[in-house]
Amino acid sequence: MKLSHGDVNLPTVDPSAPRTPPIPTSIDVLYRDDAVVVVDKPSGLSVHRGDDQGSTFALNLTRNAIGQWVYPVHRLDRATSGVLVFALSSEHARALQDSFSTRAVNKTYLALVRGTPPPNGVIDSPMAKREGGPDVASVTEYETLFVSDRRLSLVEARPRTGRRHQIRRHLRRIDHPLAGDVNYGNGPDNRRYRAELGLYRLALHAQRLSFVHPRSGERVSFESAVPEDLAGPLRCIGVPATLLGI
Repeated sequence: MKLSHGDVNLPTVDPSAPRTPPIPTSIDVLYRDDAVVVVDKPSGLSVHRGDDQGSTFALNLTRNAIGQWVYPVHRLDRATSGVLVFALSSEHARALQDSFSTRAVNKTYLALVRGTPPPNGVIDSPMAKREGGPDVASVTEYETLFVSDRRLSLVEARPRTGRRHQIRRHLRRIDHPLAGDVNYGNGPDNRRYRAELGLYRLALHAQRLSFVHPRSGERVSFESAVPEDLAGPLRCIGVPATLLGI
């Protein structure tokens, strides 16, 4: 469903709001059992040490939160927020990693993009799994949920494959880069989003994750509400709260 708004009074940006959020010292646990733990990763936090040279990661914050070692199963970009799952044993980690590699996992993201994409579509555009590697099949479905009169749109993206930066690269290839994307976006646009909307992060949120539970064999689904550092800018352009999960 596509929504739009006309001349309405929109909230203004709070000039006292922090521009660079501190590195978190804790992480919200959405779900835990004897096989998996699901957490709500904030933007600006790497999943594990392989992503950067810092000392604080989603992996060790999750381990500290539950008092148990955890095993990474998939990754979210450092700048992306949202649902992240860890396994509680190497056996369960292998089972979940197999699910991701065989595309048995359903992932849904919210992305704020420049311009007005078509109401829906499928981006079938191969890309390399890693820098310098050969191109492989890469497919992303999307639906435009909301169109703003500020030349911005909220899109629901559902990647069928899991390539690095896939959603960001695919939306850029159809000339609708993500707001706040320093790799694939536009510098002047990003500076305008910071000044006008208070957007100081990548506008990409992993809203929903569904997978087959490695112990029960049943499909489970978890959701994350859009965090305030992205929800605030989205409210500034008139996105209704019903689309933010809050």
